Amino acid sequence: MPTDKPIPRSLDAWLKQLDEVRLPIAARHHEAVRRALQDSRKSLREIAEQMQDSPAIALAVLRETNRHTGSLGEPAESLEMALNRLGLKRAETLLEQMPVLDEAQISLPLRQLQLISLHATQQANGLFAGRLARLWQEIHWGSLLFLAPLWPLVAIHPQLFEAWERRVLGRGEPPCKVERELLGVSLPALCLTLARHWRMPEWIVQGYRLLVEDRRLLVKALHIARDNEHPLHQQQLLDEDTNLRRWLTQPGNSILLANGLALSSHHNWACEHHLRWQRLTGLYLQVALPEMQQLVHQQAAQSARQYEMPDLWHPAEALLWPWDACRLKDLQAPAPAVNPQLDLWKQHCAKLLAQPSPFANVLQLTDSACQALQASGMQRVLILLADRTHSRLQAQQVAGLPDAAAQLRLDPAQSQVLRRLLAEPGQLRLNPANLAQVSALLPGTLKALFDGEHLLLRSLASNGRVVMLLVADQGGGEIGATPLQVFGKTVQCIERALATFARRGT
Repeated sequence: MPTDKPIPRSLDAWLKQLDEVRLPIAARHHEAVRRALQDSRKSLREIAEQMQDSPAIALAVLRETNRHTGSLGEPAESLEMALNRLGLKRAETLLEQMPVLDEAQISLPLRQLQLISLHATQQANGLFAGRLARLWQEIHWGSLLFLAPLWPLVAIHPQLFEAWERRVLGRGEPPCKVERELLGVSLPALCLTLARHWRMPEWIVQGYRLLVEDRRLLVKALHIARDNEHPLHQQQLLDEDTNLRRWLTQPGNSILLANGLALSSHHNWACEHHLRWQRLTGLYLQVALPEMQQLVHQQAAQSARQYEMPDLWHPAEALLWPWDACRLKDLQAPAPAVNPQLDLWKQHCAKLLAQPSPFANVLQLTDSACQALQASGMQRVLILLADRTHSRLQAQQVAGLPDAAAQLRLDPAQSQVLRRLLAEPGQLRLNPANLAQVSALLPGTLKALFDGEHLLLRSLASNGRVVMLLVADQGGGEIGATPLQVFGKTVQCIERALATFARRGT
């Protein structure tokens, strides 16, 4: 279900877009689960097991259950618990509302990512569920749904998954750099935001919180795990760090470890990244590396037998064929010339430049202008319209800002900067060099919306009179030379659109 929706550049915009996505399910899974729900002989556990073959169904049921759980109530940690709370009738109604497609119509990146989640579940069951039998359900469902925040992303923007694979796995570019360029935000931070918003099981939130807010613990544990040939020395180091030792024994770490193993083996069984996850898992289980690798390989083979999908890449395949021979060459191939974000920006600019004006009213024009600015790389955008006397600025379009920003009204008489921008078309660029001087001359409500040290303000005229003020930034961070140039070209297109719109009917 790929779409032509603009690619957001801020956490708030991503949350809004991804929260609205309804994941598709394969027709065969829909029918199997429908029959299970209608079969009075099936137990809740049997129905839950039937649902796990379609991770999208499992996610939908868990989200729906936890959405109706009060803020003080504990979210359901397993699908069996979720079904018990939701009720089979409501689960059946929810199932009928989900989009159903033939499996071949569901995008490959989405199915590939869900296969990795299924593989992670097998790793978790084989490595941890037996040792922590009392918590097997939390381990099972937590490992399956850990990557769920990424599913809607690759469902509507599959090209991003392919670009990430090509650049990170194929070319070895730093993941953080690639994520920032493709998404505008950190991927773990986006996952944490969605997991909290969806009230996912606590172990999932805990795993992303570790990756985002407390990576030092993980780095310290990885450093100790590297010395896997000296378990006594490892134990001594853990004994010296009570906080680290306490964290390492938490059962919730099992789902992060299982997904780390699954994701890294999707890349390469022999790479250093996968070896780090194997060592860390060995430290967690107090198992020597050779034995750990044997266990992981056994679970991979079992996963391949259970989830046979010929058109997808299963990590177990790399146990038979070297990575270099089967996938690396494809991923290192030159990237297609198509840049979806650039193409989207060009489409919006073409609409703004169209003659005669395609806009029936100012609202349509400013909506197109806002989308063009977003596509140009601006993460937060505010478009204000000036009245005829320049006595008031009223918010017309908002992107990447709190909902309250849509009601913003500013009095230019209270700000020397606004008066100057309304006097004639011009641009003001805020940065650390002039921030202290200029910020004091801006309205407090505007500064509260755009926190950060970098900001662009641009006033635009029509028929010789300023009619519009654009305020935009890249999340408060530094705006480079290229984004600044693209912003300038976008503004030129908006100015042309204003001129064409003013001449309509003449």
